[in-house]
Amino acid sequence: MKSPVLETRRAVVIEVAKKYPGGQVCASARLSLDLKRFKNQVYESGGVVPLSDEEVYVLESEQGTTHLPDYICAMYGGVFVRLPEVGDLDNVDMHQRSLRTSVKRGRVDQFLALALEDGEITAAEAAEILALHAKHLAARHEEVTALIELHKSKRSARTPSGKG
Repeated sequence: MKSPVLETRRAVVIEVAKKYPGGQVCASARLSLDLKRFKNQVYESGGVVPLSDEEVYVLESEQGTTHLPDYICAMYGGVFVRLPEVGDLDNVDMHQRSLRTSVKRGRVDQFLALALEDGEITAAEAAEILALHAKHLAARHEEVTALIELHKSKRSARTPSGKG
């Protein structure tokens, strides 16, 4: 199973370019770059500057992936959590978020069980488990934040105990 968080910025850029709908031809056109220059920037060859964070963001936003923020957050020992779009929230969206969170937790538990079949967890298995766990935590945080946004009180602040 491949790790959800890529190891280097270069690996992130290559993955984003490979998975872009329509391939590298469409990705280069989307960024208004000549295909040869685009490939040189992606693979950091030909003495050209790599794609900027903004360019990677443009490509990722159309794919719905978060490889770059996942990579950057992992460098700092954190996880990327997408903040919910307030206008998009409803009970159906909340149910979908809950299902996604459950699936991610299930992946953690499934991989833990698989890793423990031989009685020990290797360093590679531990890294995979922690990467999957980070994805689960991010999904859960996103779900909780969305629920708060959806049901945020329109009235002035009140004390949690109900007094006052």
